Amino acid sequence: MSKIIWLASYPKSGNTWMRAFLHNLFRDPDEAYDINKITDLSISDSSIDWYRAQDKRDWAEWSAVDVARMRRGAQLAMCRLKPDDVFVKTHNASVVFLGYPMMHQDLTAGAIYIVRNPLDVCISLSHHYGTDLDTTIDILADPSIGSKTNDKIVYEVHKSWSIHVDSWTNPPRPGLAVLRYEDMLNNPIKTFGGLTQFLGLNPPRKRLERAIERASFKTLRRQEDQQGFKEKSPFAKKFFRDGRAGQWRELLTPAQIDKMANAHKEQMQRFGYWPLR
Repeated sequence: MSKIIWLASYPKSGNTWMRAFLHNLFRDPDEAYDINKITDLSISDSSIDWYRAQDKRDWAEWSAVDVARMRRGAQLAMCRLKPDDVFVKTHNASVVFLGYPMMHQDLTAGAIYIVRNPLDVCISLSHHYGTDLDTTIDILADPSIGSKTNDKIVYEVHKSWSIHVDSWTNPPRPGLAVLRYEDMLNNPIKTFGGLTQFLGLNPPRKRLERAIERASFKTLRRQEDQQGFKEKSPFAKKFFRDGRAGQWRELLTPAQIDKMANAHKEQMQRFGYWPLR
């Protein structure tokens, strides 16, 4: 039986970008891979279909414990989907919830975790959620935050940004690759090239460059402009809105930056986001 390679991140930290890169790398198409078909290679752990197969009741009748209990069966079904290890996107924290692990380690082959400066996450998330910056700052610090079950997904357990990052990256361990969003932007050949080595791949330089270019923000934004993107939030004008690092310098007040730093300084220091540069 295959196992899961988690593609994990706090929301709005580069998960979709990573999925687009992997699709373009593995498929090496003649043109950029369709962003609305990136579930062809990677799947989502929150899709309700994994759970409906286990409990035929209407999803509105499921309790939080029912869903927690079904996560193992859902992940077993993911493992049986393909003969090779399967990439699974998740925004869940790697924690125990209601007595059940969110990620079952015996079904896990490894994980790719993407971390992004929370000051920039705050701005992207405010557009995604349709909330103002102060509200979004509170969301990022809330240890109880997550999403609710609906007819498409089961609830997700995000926790605070700091708890989420710590749950996946501390302690470092074999089978875990941690990438900074900013390094993906500023040094893509080294960063994505290192990832391919982590995955046991050795793609020709030209193929790596093609995958990076076809998954670039410019390319993804152009595709969304032309055909839309099915994962766009109903609150946002665009999913691929800006993509730059350092937007916080223009949009956050000193008081807002201080509040974020007070809540997340330890993890910000670990990843080079504090002191401010």
